Parts: sequence; C-alpha cells; structure tokens
Amino acid sequence: MYIPTFEDVLAAHARIEPYIHRTPVLTSSYLNALTGAELFFKCENFQKAGAFKVRGASNAVFGLSAAEAPRGVATHSSGNHALSLSYAAGRRGIPCAVVMPRTAPQAKKDAVRGYGGTITECEPSTTSREFVFAQVQAATGADFVHPYNDPRVIAGQATCSRELMEQVPGLDQVIAPIGGGGMISGTCLTLSNIAPGVAIYAAEPEQADDAARSFRAGHIIADDAPNTVADGLKVPLKDLTWHFVQRHVTDILTASEQEIIDAMRLTWARMKIVIEPSCAVPLATILKNPDVFRGRRVGVIITGGNVDLDKLPWMQG
Repeated sequence: MYIPTFEDVLAAHARIEPYIHRTPVLTSSYLNALTGAELFFKCENFQKAGAFKVRGASNAVFGLSAAEAPRGVATHSSGNHALSLSYAAGRRGIPCAVVMPRTAPQAKKDAVRGYGGTITECEPSTTSREFVFAQVQAATGADFVHPYNDPRVIAGQATCSRELMEQVPGLDQVIAPIGGGGMISGTCLTLSNIAPGVAIYAAEPEQADDAARSFRAGHIIADDAPNTVADGLKVPLKDLTWHFVQRHVTDILTASEQEIIDAMRLTWARMKIVIEPSCAVPLATILKNPDVFRGRRVGVIITGGNVDLDKLPWMQG
C-alpha cells in the first residue's frame, strides 16, 4: 500500500491547477453568533463539477501515462466522484465508465452523462457495487480510480485544505464530512505536514456511523448499506483512508437525520448557497457540540452542491 506524501500533494496541485477552481472561503456572522465560534466555510460547492472530488479525479486522470490513458478510467460511486471523474476524463478526451446505485440522485446521473461518462447501475449496497464494477472493469480494461482509497485521489483532495490554510491563517480546527474518508485523509495529509497543531474533526450521520464506530473500536467496521439523507457518506473506510484517520483525526462526531436537514436548510437560508445534505453534517455536529468549537477559529469544508432540486429533504413526506 503506497501512502501518499506531501510531495505528492504539491505535484497534484501543480498538475490539476488548470482544471479546478481555487474555491472561496465564506463566513456568516449569524452562524458565528449561533455557534460561538469563528467559522470559515471552504466552498467546494463552487468547484468544477460541483464537488471537491474533481481534485482527486483530475489528479488521477492527468497523471496517467500516454500509454495508459487511451484505455480510459472506471469507478463506482454514488455520485460526486462519478461525475468528477467523467468531467476529468472528458477534459483529457478519454472514456469513463461508472457503476452507480440505481437509487443515486437523478441530478448526479444526468451530470455523469452530461460530461460523457457511461453508467451501469447496481443495487444500493457495497457488495453489489463492487460485484458489478468487477464486471465492468473486466470488459473495459480501464484504469480503476477508486473514489477514495487511492493515493492519487487522496493527494488531489489534500489540495483543498492546502488552499484553506493559505486563505485563512491561524485556524484552530478543521472539520469535514466523512464517508469513505478521502477528504478527511487529504486533510490529515496536508495538516500533519504544514499545520500539525490544528485539530481535525470528522462529521458523520448517526445512521451511517461506521467510521465513528471504527474510530472507537480501533479497527475498520464496515456497514454494507446504511440509509441516510447524506447520500455521499454511505461508503465505509478502507485501509488507506483508515491509515490517516486513526493517526490524525481528533474525533468523529455524528448528527441525526433531522439535525443534518436542519443544518442544510439553515445554510441555504442564511448563507444563500446551495449545499447537499452530506455537506451539512459538519455544521450539524458543530451546533450539536458547541463546547468543542466555542471560541475557536474553525475551517469547515463544504464538500459539494450537487442537489436534486426536485427532491429537497425538507419537502419530503
């Protein structure tokens, strides 16, 4: 297992710079007053393809050799990695094959196809996803770009926190959502090298809390098919992301479904920005655990904004 280094992060940032945005950091005096913390939101919802995952996907795609590239890339993903990899592959002019759960948001499926990716659907479980993907990869011979358990992807995601530390000096804490752990691993990789005194928190849905349980147990616990409104956080940790989580994360905090929905709606209402449910989990956990964050300067990574506008969670029922 190759563990990416900070040199890999610097190389990734140089490689992907033409294909990504340096996303803004926004603040909200209302949310600062509500939480008692100074919150700095790194807005990857304004990123190319609408999510941070375009960083890791672009690093993998543009890191392929001239001999490897024509076979294309393939992955399995509930949405943002799929559309990000399709975006990057389209920029390089190579094929992209994606396995997605049939229950993935239609907006994300439409985006994959819009960027030129081809979709094979599977059942909404890790078992089905990996079984169907093995068939697709065998048929295409494409390079497998794992959504998060890939050193190229983690090095790419690490560029987000590198930008954040340049944009907001003097942070005390950084918090980001955790599903498979790609963003958190990248955050750990960057901060352990350039700002080791900054505490790293991960935020997870109560109904998909396998990372939190893994963190407490000291080994990976994987749920096969958790059910949560935060569709981007349903996947389990793997060996590479676990390497970073167990070494560098201070704590993993959880929020209920209603707390996540409330935080998402609050962000829309107060900050006037579109974020998806997965991105609301950090704010939900900050609101739930005020003593952890009060009086601190906190970097909050908003991971994406690819929302199915016909199925907003507060409109269900």
